[in-house]
Amino acid sequence: MSIAASKAETASRSRAILMMIGAILCFSLMDATVKALAPKVGVLPALWARYAGQMLLVFVLVLPRLKTVAHTAYPGLQLARSVLLMCATGFFFWGLSLIALTDAAALMAVNPVLITLGAALFLGEKLGFRRIGGILAALLGAAIIIRPGSDIFTPAALLPLLAAVCYSSYALLTRRIGHREDVWTSLFYTGLVGTVILTLAVPFAWQAPDATAIALMLLTAGFGTAGQLLLIRSLSLGEAGMLAPYAYCGLIFAAIWGIVFFAEWPDLWTVAGALVIAAAGLYVWHRETYRR
Repeated sequence: MSIAASKAETASRSRAILMMIGAILCFSLMDATVKALAPKVGVLPALWARYAGQMLLVFVLVLPRLKTVAHTAYPGLQLARSVLLMCATGFFFWGLSLIALTDAAALMAVNPVLITLGAALFLGEKLGFRRIGGILAALLGAAIIIRPGSDIFTPAALLPLLAAVCYSSYALLTRRIGHREDVWTSLFYTGLVGTVILTLAVPFAWQAPDATAIALMLLTAGFGTAGQLLLIRSLSLGEAGMLAPYAYCGLIFAAIWGIVFFAEWPDLWTVAGALVIAAAGLYVWHRETYRR
């Protein structure tokens, strides 16, 4: 490889990393916005705002080739994965409305190791002792956060874990479809199914928003849309395996927004649990990426 090509590859990788971090930043700001919005209008309208924004972005981007993108060879799998992602987002938003932002983000972060476990159970992928150790370590990290006697030791703490299970199931179905389906087709149906279901459901939970709530709904859609766009651009410039570890920046961002906007200072147990979860996730990622 020539020096010029090497520099170009390094520059492309750097842009991909920066865009990935930017996407995680936007998603973390969306989560903080939802935490402020949910007490004003409820979780369902907040969820609808997030999906409506994403669907608008995807529709505009695929409009020139909408007929091609809308064709799918796996309608059942696309419906199932879309519903699972909607449930994951819904459970997480519900959890955000009840527990601290850092706690919710840390518990949701167990999903990479759940994906590894699910891939072994349902897709026949290998699961050695080291990966089993990483999975158990992540679950231990979650147990440290939801320890008996802590403020978070409530049923509400299960919501981010349910979100992680739903998201992991969504990811496994996405992996099963693999490269046999255009990524834009999957993205299109993810937004379409969620938007249609939530548009039908939201009138039954609608609360008239005041000016502040309307602004927060627009911010939710804006941050979610910007995050989605940055994520798409990032994955088009760099490999998913290379970018995956940067998703854990979300734990740092969640801690910052929790302190700045909600005066939620994570205790040492939450920090310790989050570090254990992140370390376990990074270890499993390393085993899957470099030690196959």
